Amino acid sequence: MLKLTGRGAMRSPGAPSLRRETERLFWEQIATGITSEKAAEAVGVSQAVGTRWFRYRGGMPLFMSNHISGRYLSFAEREEIGLLQAQSVGVREIARRLGRSPSTVSRELTRNAATRSGRLEYRASVAQWKAELAAKRPKPAKLVTNLPLRHYVQERLEGKVHNADGLEIAGPRQAPFKGRNKPHRGDRKWVNGWSPEQIANRLQIDFPGDESMRISHEAIYQALYIQGRGALKRDLVSCLRTGRALRIPRARAQAKAWAHVSEDVMISNRPAEVEGRALPGHWEGDLIIGLNRSAIGTLVERSTRYTMLVHLPREEGYGLTPRVKNGPALAGYGAVTMANALKKTVTSLPAQLWRSLTWDRGKELSDHARFTIESGVKVFFADPHSPWQRGTNENTNGLLRQYFPKGTDLSRWSAQEIQAVANTLNTRPRKTLGWKTPIEALNEYLKSVQQTRVATTG
Repeated sequence: MLKLTGRGAMRSPGAPSLRRETERLFWEQIATGITSEKAAEAVGVSQAVGTRWFRYRGGMPLFMSNHISGRYLSFAEREEIGLLQAQSVGVREIARRLGRSPSTVSRELTRNAATRSGRLEYRASVAQWKAELAAKRPKPAKLVTNLPLRHYVQERLEGKVHNADGLEIAGPRQAPFKGRNKPHRGDRKWVNGWSPEQIANRLQIDFPGDESMRISHEAIYQALYIQGRGALKRDLVSCLRTGRALRIPRARAQAKAWAHVSEDVMISNRPAEVEGRALPGHWEGDLIIGLNRSAIGTLVERSTRYTMLVHLPREEGYGLTPRVKNGPALAGYGAVTMANALKKTVTSLPAQLWRSLTWDRGKELSDHARFTIESGVKVFFADPHSPWQRGTNENTNGLLRQYFPKGTDLSRWSAQEIQAVANTLNTRPRKTLGWKTPIEALNEYLKSVQQTRVATTG
């Protein structure tokens, strides 16, 4: 290879690698706040590749976010060189068509050509791989070359916990680090746990005259998150306060938790007549959750306190097929299932009794737009962490817990059984209704509507 190309032997590239430019496009998609799986799909690579890119770089693209300078040949130009050379076009003509120097093209055809056959054969994919490999100029991390600095950083991150007398306190044992975040609902190791920013600034106080004992907090984060740096042990991320094994892109961290709630369906845009409770037909809804992701939908009419329960049976295959990330919701209250169940419930009462529905912020009703179009019932969502805005529904859910306690499996009850419970609540006298029952209050309203209609038509 040295005789043919002027470059020493290089390891075999194996299968053609994905180009750096593709990875750059991947990180541009990540910057918008989407997941690595969706970003991979957007740039045309497999989800496994996208996940591997994200984890290998710790969620930190660094130089990958910058585009390659135009002084270097791109993969598209290398493809053009390969096609023109196969057509026996001369070097100067290729250079003229690309707008490059003839020496650039000549050097490219020699230095980055494939040599496996014992002669020079130019292939764009191999040439791109060679160019990217030769362009790497890895700079040793400061924590690798400066051992005292590395020991200082590691001691502040994972050092032992001591009491005021200097005695070591062992604390609990943590489960082995598996490359993920901190243990879920499990013990974490007790450590000093200084943040990288605290370490970086404390160095200036502890070593005021030693400029070699300086490092930025960002460099410490990079040593923790990015695989292959070789400076700090990967499992030290569990010593950070958050215990996060990957850096979260800013756009993803700032993304709305309730993307399905737009401004026009906020409770502040609900009609003023809803607050007065004088006109029946305005409902409040939510879910009561049970064991093993079981649930029952609850609907309460604000004026008459009439209660309806929505049966949410398991979808076919629940508990039998393995759970798939972003797969279909089989627990019984996925967005599509919930909207269909509510639509079925709405049709069981006269249309004049369905004017609006105020729901919690749960994503089970993220398909509310279709529900509104098909049922005609306008949906509104309460503000975050504001259960008092659905006080009637919250009070009813408390009553329902007498029949459906927390920590019990709600999927065992049939539609007939939960309707029996709803009937029980609807036949209980209420103080707020002058000791009438909700079903009596509702019947009185329907009779008055019918009498008014007869008087108008007569």
